[in-house]
Amino acid sequence: MTPFLLAAVLAAPAVPPNVVVVLADDLGPGDVACYGGATPTPHLDRMAKEGVRFTRYYAAAPICSPSRCGLITGQFPGRWRITSFLQTRAGNRACGQADFLDATAPSLPRALRAAGYATAHVGKWHLGGGRDVADAPRFAAYGYDRGYGTWESPEPHPDITARDWIWSAADRVKRWDRSGWMVDRTLDFLRAHPDRPCFVNLWLDDPHTPWVPSEDDQQPGKNGRATGRGDTPERLARVLTEMDRQVGRLLDGIRARKSDRPTVVLFVSDNGPLPTFARRRTTGLRGSKLSLYEGGVRVPFVAWGPGVVPAGGVNDTTVLAGVDLFPTLCALAGAPLPKGYEPDGEDLSAALLGRTPARRKPLFWEYGRNDTAFACPGPRGDRSPNVAVRDGAWKLLVNADGTGAELYDVAADPTEATDVAAAHPDVARRLAALAVGWRRSLP
Repeated sequence: MTPFLLAAVLAAPAVPPNVVVVLADDLGPGDVACYGGATPTPHLDRMAKEGVRFTRYYAAAPICSPSRCGLITGQFPGRWRITSFLQTRAGNRACGQADFLDATAPSLPRALRAAGYATAHVGKWHLGGGRDVADAPRFAAYGYDRGYGTWESPEPHPDITARDWIWSAADRVKRWDRSGWMVDRTLDFLRAHPDRPCFVNLWLDDPHTPWVPSEDDQQPGKNGRATGRGDTPERLARVLTEMDRQVGRLLDGIRARKSDRPTVVLFVSDNGPLPTFARRRTTGLRGSKLSLYEGGVRVPFVAWGPGVVPAGGVNDTTVLAGVDLFPTLCALAGAPLPKGYEPDGEDLSAALLGRTPARRKPLFWEYGRNDTAFACPGPRGDRSPNVAVRDGAWKLLVNADGTGAELYDVAADPTEATDVAAAHPDVARRLAALAVGWRRSLP
């Protein structure tokens, strides 16, 4: 038996669990009360108390499309030529990226479907489709039985896409009701498959700007589109309150089901927040969305699953990442990895079961392949070098040409306040060579 299959047998529950991955959009740790946020989030707090809350989880990128690519494929998104948010064909060319995720790429839903799972995608996709990209593969090409997409997908659902844009005042389901609509579709899918394990990606588009918590908070835009009236802390708090309520509805619906099959729910963010409101939304971490500093990639992650995930845990030691979810969830489900597949992540399912495994592989990130097509965060000190690596407690940021190296001990200095490259030149040289070499290996 291979080491992976042995680990899968040891980690897998007796009955393959349902798995729901709830992906919030641009959510920072300071947006959730149990991570220190000011807005009450009682349902997420209860989820954390009934499960395990992780404090060292990293998104695969500091922006949506490559982060989602890393989660789906278990590989660094640069391998699949996704480097920024997917947009128009001209914009994608300017970023040096593809127009959509290659359907031949490894796919977590496809691997779980091969193991007997019913699979669905609900909500934001942003891995191809929308704008002038009309030939993106449909959800079935990635292994989904059902797809309920938003506008930035190959199959936008008519309930939430009345206009040729992300949202509009004409949508049947209004901007402030979208999370509830997505939760309803998820619960419906679980109910429709009582005799099979289910895998659902429930990818919310909250709390991404614009923050439109009610009809009074929107105003008309061009071509029938609508816009928000301003992204204020008060509007953010109301959006967070509704998102938290809908996560509570999801968990209540799962709790109420009479089934011998457990359900594991992962709640995570795709990247850091923007705006950060003077780093309150990052709990003091440097950087934001669009930055490789901790505030751009270190985000909340809560695992919940009565009968599988132990209650009341806080894991402050295990370093997890979006690229780990593919091998981790396959192990939890007892599903073999695809033949010939080489994940960049690793199986850390033991962490979901209450243990504190140590990471073996380094993590790599990139953002900012040129100075013209990549919007970078405005605040002074938040714009990072364009490549980064974390190995153990060390994190090094460096430009792809080898200049501008910065070294931090992020275990002791999570706010990246003190560059210690000069004090540890051997570590800085080793990690700079590792990061630059990795960047050069990408397409």
